[in-house]
Amino acid sequence: MATLPLFPLSTVLMPGAKLPLQIFEPRYVQLLHDLLDGQDERPPVFGVVAIREGFEVGDDAVKALHPVGCGALLTQAAALEGDRFFIVSEGIDRFRLDGVDDTAGTPYSTARVTWLTESDGDATKLDALAAALRTELTAFAAALGKEPEPAELPDDPRVLAYAVPDTVSLDVADRQRLLECTDTASRLRLGLQLVRRESEFAATLGAVAPPALPPFGLN
Repeated sequence: MATLPLFPLSTVLMPGAKLPLQIFEPRYVQLLHDLLDGQDERPPVFGVVAIREGFEVGDDAVKALHPVGCGALLTQAAALEGDRFFIVSEGIDRFRLDGVDDTAGTPYSTARVTWLTESDGDATKLDALAAALRTELTAFAAALGKEPEPAELPDDPRVLAYAVPDTVSLDVADRQRLLECTDTASRLRLGLQLVRRESEFAATLGAVAPPALPPFGLN
């Protein structure tokens, strides 16, 4: 078990995904300062976890959180006017949220977490599942009028499974289901189900929603 500064958001961060944020709430400004001040001793990593009930802004706005989140490695930070900051982070490993560390003494939540390992699941099915998912993603992107080059879709099945929301617009619940899958094979299967579902919606409605842009948090 480890402790991690926590940043609840109304979105789900996937390993490998970029997350831009504008920060202005004092507690999260302090979180940023703490990450930067301590980076000589440890990587500037914080935890992003999706809000299940409540809102991003306000001391008591968050009522409940999802049980699995993603570590975010701070890669860029720039000061803006009025004690605001723009940062970019990248999703790294998943973690299970075990509770809040009430002894941390930080203005932001510090969580007790367990980092989760990445299992392949049924390794004999990975190549076939990944190939099927690439086919479905390519077809879906073509329906958007932008067929990706083969190089744009990751070769690594694990990375490909996490990259489904880059092409297909998914809500928080579906993104969380992907994140919580216990192994890569299961995540590829779920990704296939989600892409095929959205393709059926598109065929029925005659339109396809574009993939969501990386969100800017209100904090």
